[in-house]
Amino acid sequence: MSYCSKAYKEPSAPKIVTSAIPGPESVKQIAELDKNFDARPVYFMCDYENSVGNYLADVDGNVYLDVYAQIASIALGYNNPDLIEAAKSPEMIRALVERPALGNFPGKDFNGILEKVLKLAPKGQSQVWSALSGADANEQAFKAAFVYYRAKERGGFEVKHSEDELTSVMENQAPGAPELAVLSFKKAFHGRLFASGSCTRSKPVHKLDFPAFKWPQAEYPYYKYPLAENEDYNKKEDERCLEIVENLIKTWPSTKGAKVAALIIEPIQSEGGDNHASPYFLQQLRDLTTKHNVVYIIDEVQTGLGATGSLWCHEQANITPPPDLVTFSKKFQSAGYWFHDEKFVPQLAYSIFNTWCGNPASMIIAGAIGEVIQREDLISQVNRVGDYLMAKLNKLAEKYPQHLGRLRGKGTFIAFDLESTETRDKLLKTLKLNGCNTGGCASASVRLRPTLTFEEKHADIFVEALEKSLAVL
Repeated sequence: MSYCSKAYKEPSAPKIVTSAIPGPESVKQIAELDKNFDARPVYFMCDYENSVGNYLADVDGNVYLDVYAQIASIALGYNNPDLIEAAKSPEMIRALVERPALGNFPGKDFNGILEKVLKLAPKGQSQVWSALSGADANEQAFKAAFVYYRAKERGGFEVKHSEDELTSVMENQAPGAPELAVLSFKKAFHGRLFASGSCTRSKPVHKLDFPAFKWPQAEYPYYKYPLAENEDYNKKEDERCLEIVENLIKTWPSTKGAKVAALIIEPIQSEGGDNHASPYFLQQLRDLTTKHNVVYIIDEVQTGLGATGSLWCHEQANITPPPDLVTFSKKFQSAGYWFHDEKFVPQLAYSIFNTWCGNPASMIIAGAIGEVIQREDLISQVNRVGDYLMAKLNKLAEKYPQHLGRLRGKGTFIAFDLESTETRDKLLKTLKLNGCNTGGCASASVRLRPTLTFEEKHADIFVEALEKSLAVL
C-alpha cells in the first residue's frame, strides 16, 4: 500500500499554549532525564505520537511547525504512513530482532534491501559501503581512501604488504601506519569522532580536550550575496582558496614521507554557517585532486537526499570525473559512502569492518524514503517551494536588512545571518513562541531545514512567524 504525504491530517497552524518554552511539563521531564542523561542541550521534550507531517508536538501540548526536522534528518515528516508500513514488514522484524552482523552473516533478504538503497546513488556512483552514522561514514571513507592511496604507492593492488609494514603497524609506526593526512576546510563539520573530529573546524566545543591528528585545513570560499551581482568578487575568492588548497597539497608538512592522501569537502558547510561552494570551485578541486593523486571525498551527510533541489547537492556541479567517495546519513536514515572504482574495496577483506557493518533496519527505511521521493516527485516540489520561500524572504530582507543578511540557499536548504549571536539566539527563542522550530549554525546564522514535504502553505506560516519575531527584536 502507498500513500501521499499530502494526505497527512496535519494541523492547519501551529499552537502554542505555554508562555515559555520549554513549558512546565517539559521542564519537569528534562529534570528527570538529567539524572541519568546529559539533558543540557535539550530544547523541549517531544510527543512523537502526536506529531504529524511537518508539525512537531511537545509534552506541554505545544505544536510547532518544524523547520529544523531533527537537525535536517527527517525527510518525509512525522508518522509518515509509508515508513510506518515499512516498519511493519517482515524484513524489518528480522532486521530488528536478529540485528545481523552483515559482514559475516547477511540475511537472504539483504540483496533486495541493498538494491533499493542503490537506486538513490549519486550520478556516477555504483557501489556502497554502509556505516552507523555520519561521523562513522566519514571515518570509514578516510580508511578506504588511505588503503587505496597506499596500494597505489606500493605499485599495485596485488602487491603484498611487506614484513616491515606488518610489524611497524603494531607499534603505530611507519611504514605500516603511514603519516597520511586528510585535507579539510576551515568551518567544516565532518563529525565528532577522532579522524572526523580532526577534520571538523566549526566550533571549539566539538574538539576541545580531545587528541587530534595534525592535519591541514584550507580556506573555504566566503561569497558575497546576491551571487549575480558579485560574480567577479566571488570568482576571485574561489581562485584564492584554490591556490591555498594546492599549496597545502604540495607542501604539507615538511616531514619526510608525510602526504595529503585525501580531501574532504561539504558542498554547503552546514554546521559551519551554510557556506556554499560554487560548481566551479568543486570542479577545480576535482582537477587538483586528480593532478596530485589525492582522493576526493564529498560529504553529503547534511546536504544529501533532496533538500538542495537535487537528490545530491554536488550533482548540481556536474563534477567530472565523479568524486571518488560520497558520504551520506541524516535524511537517508542510513549511513555510509558511495563509490564507483572497485579499487576502493580494500585489498584485505577485514581492513574496513565492524560487527554490524551498518544497520539493515535503517536501510529498509532508506529504501522506503527513496520510493516516496520518486513516486511523489518531491525534488520538483522542493525546487518549487524553495523558489516561493526565497521570494518571500527576499521581501522580508528588504524590510529588515539589519536582521536578515546574506540570504542564501538552494531548494529549501536556506540560511540568513543576524548581526550577533545574541540577536540570533533571541530570534530562535521568539520563533518558537510564535510556533516555529528552527536552528542556528556558526555564530550568527539561522538555518532552515524543513522536510521534503514542506509546501507553500507551510512557507506562508513560517514567513508570518518570522516577520512577527523580527518586529520585536
